[in-house]
Amino acid sequence: MTKQQIALETMPPQYTDWLIELKQRIHTAQQRASLRVNQELVLLYWQIGQDILTRQAQQGWGAKVIERLAHDLRTAFPKMKGFSPRNLKYMRTFAEAWPDLEFVQQAVAQLPWGHNLVLLDKFNNTEMRTWYAQKTIENNWSRNVLVMQIESGLLERQGAAVTNFEATLPKPNSDLARESIKDPYRFDFLDLTDEAQEREIEHALVQHVTQFLLELGAGFAFVGRQVLLQVGEEEFFIDLLFYHLKLRCYVVIELKAGKFKPEHLGQLGFYMIAVDKQVKAEPDNATIGLLLCKSKDKVVAEYALGDKTQPMGIAEYKLVESLPENLKTNLPSIEQIERELQGDKA
Repeated sequence: MTKQQIALETMPPQYTDWLIELKQRIHTAQQRASLRVNQELVLLYWQIGQDILTRQAQQGWGAKVIERLAHDLRTAFPKMKGFSPRNLKYMRTFAEAWPDLEFVQQAVAQLPWGHNLVLLDKFNNTEMRTWYAQKTIENNWSRNVLVMQIESGLLERQGAAVTNFEATLPKPNSDLARESIKDPYRFDFLDLTDEAQEREIEHALVQHVTQFLLELGAGFAFVGRQVLLQVGEEEFFIDLLFYHLKLRCYVVIELKAGKFKPEHLGQLGFYMIAVDKQVKAEPDNATIGLLLCKSKDKVVAEYALGDKTQPMGIAEYKLVESLPENLKTNLPSIEQIERELQGDKA
C-alpha cells in the first residue's frame, strides 16, 4: 500500500465529497477566468476597430495606416498574436458590424474571436448575425458546429415544418414546439444514398446519434429505437422515441422513405396514444409526433393535419445535399485566418 493510499484511508468520511466539490469549484473558476480573458480580448479588438473607423472617417487615413499599425503593434508586443494587417481589418469590420458597445459587451463578447470571424465572413445582414450569435451562446456551439449550422441554413429551416401545434398546444408550448421542428432535416452525415430504406436510415441515425441530436436541436434526449408497445394482444414498434427536456414531453418520430400520405398520420397518432397511456408519467405533457418523409405536398400535409387533435408535425429529410451556391464563399477559411494570425511578425 502506498503512502498516498494510507493517507487517504485516514481522511474523515466527508473528505471525498468535499474534494469533489472543490474540484468542481476550481473547474468553474477556470472556465470563468477563460471567459473573462476572451471577453476582454474581444472588447479590445472592438475598441481598436472603432479607433480605426473614427480616424479613417474624420482624418481621412488610408489603408497604409493599417499596415504600419500592424508592424508597430507587433514590434511593441512580439508575444501577442492577432495584430496582423488582416486581423486589424477584421477589427474594423467587427466594429462597423456591431456599433452598439452595450450589445457587444452583453452578447458578442461572450463568443470567441474565431466565432465572430465566422459571423463576419458569412453575413452582411445584422439580423442574421445576431440570430446565429444568440443561438451559439444558448447552445454553446463550437466554431465548427456554428459553421455547419449556417451552411445548413438553420435559420431558414427552423420552425418551417407543417404542424398543428398552434391549435393543439397551449402557449408558450406551441411556439416552443414549432421552433423545435425544422424542415427539411439534413441527414447527409449518414453517407447514405437517396434510395436508402426506412430501417437503414433509422439504424444509421442511431449509429450517429450525437450528430442526429445536434440536427434535432437543443432539448432532445434519445430514449430508444424500435421501442416496443404492447397493445391488446399485438406488439407495435416505434421507429424512434425522444424526450424533449424543455417541452417536458415525449416525441415520437416515424420515418417514411417515400412521399407523405395522409394515412401515415393515423399510425403516428396511434403510437402517440400508446405512449401517453403506457410511457408518459403524470408530470409529463402530451406526447408530440413528428413524421419525417422523403417528400411532401405542403397543401396535402396541411389538409391532413386539419382535423387532428393531437400535436403533430410533418417535415422532409435530405440524405445527400450539396451546399447551395449562395452559401459558398470566396472569403478566407478559418484555417487561413488562423495561419495569418500566427504568421511571421516581420
